[in-house]
Amino acid sequence: MMAPEMDHSPGLSALAFTADSLAGEPVPRRVWHVESLIPSRVVTLLQGDGGTGKSILALQLAVATVTGQRWLSQDVRRGNVVYLSAEDDRSELHRRLDAICTDYGVDLGELTGLKILDVTGVDSVLGAADRQGRLLPTDRWRELEQIARAWEPVLIVIDNLADVFAGEENSRPQARQFIAQLQGCAARQNASLLLLGHPSLAGMASGTGSSGSTAWNNSVRSRLYLERPKIDGEAGPADARVLSVKKANYSPTGLELRLRWSAGVFKTDEDAGPLRGIDAEMAELKIEQTFLRLLDEYEAQGRRVGDMPGSTYAPTVFSKDPSANGATRRGLEAAMNRLFAAGAIRVEMVGRASKQARKVARSEQRSGG
Repeated sequence: MMAPEMDHSPGLSALAFTADSLAGEPVPRRVWHVESLIPSRVVTLLQGDGGTGKSILALQLAVATVTGQRWLSQDVRRGNVVYLSAEDDRSELHRRLDAICTDYGVDLGELTGLKILDVTGVDSVLGAADRQGRLLPTDRWRELEQIARAWEPVLIVIDNLADVFAGEENSRPQARQFIAQLQGCAARQNASLLLLGHPSLAGMASGTGSSGSTAWNNSVRSRLYLERPKIDGEAGPADARVLSVKKANYSPTGLELRLRWSAGVFKTDEDAGPLRGIDAEMAELKIEQTFLRLLDEYEAQGRRVGDMPGSTYAPTVFSKDPSANGATRRGLEAAMNRLFAAGAIRVEMVGRASKQARKVARSEQRSGG
């Protein structure tokens, strides 16, 4: 790698304009790559702990972009993609793309618009600090820009920050300089630039997903965080993830998508609509777990509960139990109906043939609760 060179920007006079010059011009429309999640012409930082699946999520987005598919039930801007991979090599990318294409119902041969740059095992640094501590673009960066100009992508993915940034992660000036470098490329190419990164231990513990200097969060226009959900401090299902908006300059923050890992890809409920919040869904899951726990306890004690209104109606009986964690009869009733629909519970007929009674019981294949 050659020594970094200064990036000579235009002088201030060339960049200046008076506000009245905007009069009469149409107001530019905000362009999104994914509405409310990934804006165009700026840098979006997607963070997640190792193994959560952020690289797969980004690769799914790349495939959706070049094929015109939806991504996590969201519409995507269609066009070419440049994907720089410093973590996963050609073989691993092949396996992952095969699973994604199978899920989308497309052939690998249709991915003509996806340009992959496999820089695993070679120099992948895009920004390096000089002796004065300035973060400057490298020859590798200039190669990437040249490829982007020729390919005309609407999406550029860089995986991963730790592999391409040869500066001090906790240095505010260097973090801001590197994001500015990426930002300039996104604007020049009229593309979205998705940068993948790992959160710090403190960021994971706090749930913010932040890492290093606060300049990383402050400099990007959008920041997403992929994590495994927790319920009452305990880890949720192994195949569950939450994708949340931690920073958004152009849309509301706090938006969350509940994802599920299945057959090599992440999926969300198509019927849930765009950006369905996870809070209500997690609350429903907690009540379902409460219902199943109480059902098991009552079964062990030989106490029957039923599915029909009356003295043994399960939602009414459970709502009065001190260990119901405040669950209401209505909430437990809705949980019972969902569990019936999912096949987690069923009705058994018990007692003598002349006087049988209905009993709610776990199905033979229990769902983990």
